[in-house]
Amino acid sequence: MLIALFVIFLILLFINIPVGIAIGLSSVTALYFFSDVPLNTVITRMYSGVDSFTLLSIPFFILAGELMNESGITDKIVSFAKSLVGHIKGGLAHVTVVTSMLFSGISGSATADASAVGSVLIPAMKKDGIDSEFAVAVTASSSAIGPIIPPSILMIIYGSVANVSIAKLFLGGILPGILIGLSLMIVVYYYANKRNYKAEKRANLKIIINSFLNSSLALFMPIIILGGIFSGIFTSTEASIVAVVYAIIIGLFVTKKIEFSDLGRIFVKSAVTSSTAMLIIATSSIFAWILAWESLGEIGLNYLSSLTSNPQTIIILILLFVLFLGFFIDGIPVLIILAPVVIPIINSFGIDPIYFGVLLVISIVLGSVTPPVGVLIFICCSIANTSVSKTFWILWPFCFAMTFVLFLCVFFPSLVTIFYK
Repeated sequence: MLIALFVIFLILLFINIPVGIAIGLSSVTALYFFSDVPLNTVITRMYSGVDSFTLLSIPFFILAGELMNESGITDKIVSFAKSLVGHIKGGLAHVTVVTSMLFSGISGSATADASAVGSVLIPAMKKDGIDSEFAVAVTASSSAIGPIIPPSILMIIYGSVANVSIAKLFLGGILPGILIGLSLMIVVYYYANKRNYKAEKRANLKIIINSFLNSSLALFMPIIILGGIFSGIFTSTEASIVAVVYAIIIGLFVTKKIEFSDLGRIFVKSAVTSSTAMLIIATSSIFAWILAWESLGEIGLNYLSSLTSNPQTIIILILLFVLFLGFFIDGIPVLIILAPVVIPIINSFGIDPIYFGVLLVISIVLGSVTPPVGVLIFICCSIANTSVSKTFWILWPFCFAMTFVLFLCVFFPSLVTIFYK
């Protein structure tokens, strides 16, 4: 049944069926024709896949990100980032990376970051003389930091599946996310010198302080979210609701960019985005259950055990496989499908599931940048009005920089565990 499952799934992907529907159709078809499992199991598994208090935080974090973006907060964060790094060669490209790092503490979603930051900075970079393809590569790769620096929707999903502390996952993602941002800035600096991209005027201390104060309401949001979670005041789900309330107050009464009449439209937009994510989670749960039913985890464990007994090598092999899958499948399905399979494997080798979860999320996020399926590239290309093929070669140095940080964390685990151990 496993062969039929994967073949049907790949065929559906090849004919451009949306990934959530492709996963569900392939699962139902495999169960109907190649097993005796009753089809009402599909309904049960889809329901149980999303019946989680932890997963309730996903729509609320998505809503909080939409509200903060509508509140005009993105522009204030851009101004603060510009005052910090705009004077470096490549100016606005560095600003894009730093803005994505700051915005990641608000939305927890790479696609939200790409849409919000890209809509502001890609046109600005083009106007400043930066090539469209380079602007797309910078924005897409830096948006990938969104699910790494907390809060993170992917980490919430992994924590729910693996039954591990989401707070510790969040702590584990802080330093790797910062390192990825710095590595991207190194790539930007190299190309900025090579292509002679200009820098912005250096901001004085007064401008930096003023821009910080203007953006402080946005920067205070992740402090509330993470401070509340780490101190035990509220759970990640409760934190997402606090974030929504905070965002509504900011938009309605502080920046006054949102009217009460706008809330319905914002709620509907967030609901559509959330429903897409939850559908993928639900259908992926069926797929993952079939893999477990067919003992794929045990097969994988036996195979990997025959290759090596070194935990570090096991991690590298799994991550390489995930990076390969990222070329063809979007992030959430990979996480939902693989996590139940690989968790027993890493547990048997004595690997810390929180440490591994952070590495898994980083490797999955890389897939959202790389063609041909990389959703972040398509979002940014749409904003820049350019094609994916034109960004292909300039994108790879950024991907290699992110991959370098990923394997740096493999060989130096303390980069991930330093804040929670």
